[in-house]
Formats: sequence, structure tokens, C-alpha cells
Amino acid sequence: MRYVLHIDVNSAFLAWSAVYRLKELGQKDDLREIPSVVGGDEASRHGIVLAKSTPAKKYGIETAEPIAAARRKCPGLVIVPSDFQTYKKYSNAFIDILRAHTDEVYQYSIDEAWAVFDGFFDSNEQVTAFAYSLKSEIYDKLGFTVNIGVSTKFTLAKIAGDFEKPDKVHTLFEEEVPYKLWPLPVNVILYVGKSMTSSLRKLGILTVKDLYDADPQIISDNLGKFGLSIWESARGADIDPSGWEESEQKGYGNSTTTASNTEDWSTARKILMMLADRVGKRLREDEVYATCISVSARYSDFDHRSRQTTIETPTSSTSDIYDHACLLLGEFWNEDRPIRQLGIRVTKVTSERYEQLSLFDTALTDCDKRIKADRAMDELRARMGKNAVRRGNEI
Repeated sequence: MRYVLHIDVNSAFLAWSAVYRLKELGQKDDLREIPSVVGGDEASRHGIVLAKSTPAKKYGIETAEPIAAARRKCPGLVIVPSDFQTYKKYSNAFIDILRAHTDEVYQYSIDEAWAVFDGFFDSNEQVTAFAYSLKSEIYDKLGFTVNIGVSTKFTLAKIAGDFEKPDKVHTLFEEEVPYKLWPLPVNVILYVGKSMTSSLRKLGILTVKDLYDADPQIISDNLGKFGLSIWESARGADIDPSGWEESEQKGYGNSTTTASNTEDWSTARKILMMLADRVGKRLREDEVYATCISVSARYSDFDHRSRQTTIETPTSSTSDIYDHACLLLGEFWNEDRPIRQLGIRVTKVTSERYEQLSLFDTALTDCDKRIKADRAMDELRARMGKNAVRRGNEI
């Protein structure tokens, strides 16, 4: 029998920050048990809440709201900066545990993955018991909790894992669909965001069962191919994550999964700036330059989009990478399709710097000036901390 488990870290950024402070810094306060958030620089007035603790939720603090607004709601709020090196460390440890049990692991984002077990278990009861033991193993070894959804399909396992949080195991086998899934609001379906929920509501479709019973022609006429794919999902269509592996082409890249869906252009640009800064820094550290820049996005419905462009002048400038990344993302940006993961990758790397100059160019070119300024920022951050110098549009 083939089973699929979906494993999702509960409030990953906050949980990993908490574990790091408890285990590695020896702090006594657990961020998960006090009003706290992971967010950007409060002083810059541009920071947003990336993750929040359960006590912070009681103050009405929302993910993606400005840090200043969260502080007004809770004056005693503890704010910790994001630390993607730490997140990557704990993410890798989390995935390593999954891979110790099966070779078939598909990581969707930094904090969630599917694990496939083909021929391991003889019954639903056996695989469910294993899911509970896996949840305990992750907590015992790494110190944070996960939710696990158990099914025979990727989509159903993902939906099951979201039933109730935190620290839970839920099943959604196909025979359970009529009484566990059909009565639920239609937005539990993986492809259904806020905009689509509103569109479906106008058609009188409120529950998963409503969508299951809907006339596909009406769905197609009103919502197009995307709506039809949602209808197919409600009727049991599954996804295939096997093609998600990133190309091994030589290059430098960074990607991140936000704590909540990215639905506005301003937030997306801030994320791109953070990614561009990280990619540019790695190029500058290795004293190399790139001439091909690509942007990738994975939507909340698991669809993937990417664009790339080749530039004439090799660069390691953060602002060059960021500007091109914004243009590329703008080519397929759709505010009705929430993005869960964004990435920037640069390729066609060279150690040579060249630029087309006019006969009248005698000083540093604009690109050289930007790279020189970036190197100065890198040096300041290395000496005085990563928050010593910040760009105006950083998170």
C-alpha cells in the first residue's frame, strides 16, 4: 500500500528562533510562550510581522502587518529579527529525519514536505501510528512541533495536516472524504484563495461538496482553466511533485517561503530585495559576476512560474539583481494568485568584469559604483552586525 504523509512545522520561523535561543544561547524565555513575533527592523518603519506566537495572536496581531502596528497592540511585544541561516539549519535537520525513514521525500518549502511510503505499511492504522511516532521523534530530537497529514494522495495529506494545529496528526483517506472534507468551506481546497473563494461564492458554491457537485461547464465558463483545475481537485485530482527539483546548473540562488501567502506587490518587492542582497553578497564574497538573472515563484496552489533575462554587463550589485528581479516578477505577477515561495537565482557566472563604455567615460561606471557601495556595506555588516546598515526597502 502506498501512503503519503505531509509534515509541516508549526509556526516555523518563530519555533526555530525559540529553539535556537533556548538550546544554543541558553535563554530561559520560550518565544512560543510569550507575546512575540519574528519581523523586520522596527526602527526602519518598514518591518512587517513574519511569524507570531500564540500569545501574540490574543492581542489581534496579524501576519504581514507592520511591526509598528503590532507594537501598538501589545506594548510589551518581544520582536526578534529573521535569521535565515538558523532557519536553513533546522530545516535541513527536519528533512534529514524524514529521509532517514524514506528515500522519497519532496520538500515543498523550507518548513514543509511530503514523505511517501510505498510498501512500508499494511493498513491505515499502521501508518497513522507511525505518523504519531514521527511527530514525537522530531520534537524529541529538534525541540519543535509539527503537524502531520496522512493519506494516499498528496493533496489530501496536505489538507489533512491543516485541519487543526498545532502538534496534531490527522488522516484523510479517500473513504473519509465524504464526512471529513465535503462539509468544509471551499477554501480548504489547495487551489482556492481569497479571490477564488469570492468568485465561487457568487456561483453559490460555499462548501467542498458544492464544488464537487458543480457543473464543470459552468465552472469553466465563469472561472476558466484555473477554476476547472480547482473543480478537478475537489473531485480527487492529485498533484505530482516529482518535477520540482531545481536545476543543478552552476549558479547562486536563494529562495524563501513566507509565513503567510504574499498577495501584495509591496511585500513581494521587499522579499525580492532581501533575496537579491543575499545573492549579491555571495557573488561578492567569491569575487565573481553573473550575466543571467532568474526569478521563480511557487503559488499557494503549488503551480510554479519562472522568468529569466540575460544582461550585457556582468554584475554582483544587489540593486542590479533586485531591479531585474522586480521586472521579471512583474511579467507574471497576478494579485489574485497568492505566492507562497519566491526565489532569485543568477547563472552564467564569470570572474571577469567588462562593460561597454563610451569614449567620454573616465570615472567609475554606475555599475562599478554600486558594486563598490555594496562591498562597503558588506564590510560594515561583517564588523558591526548585519543590521548595522540597511537599505530603505528592506524588510
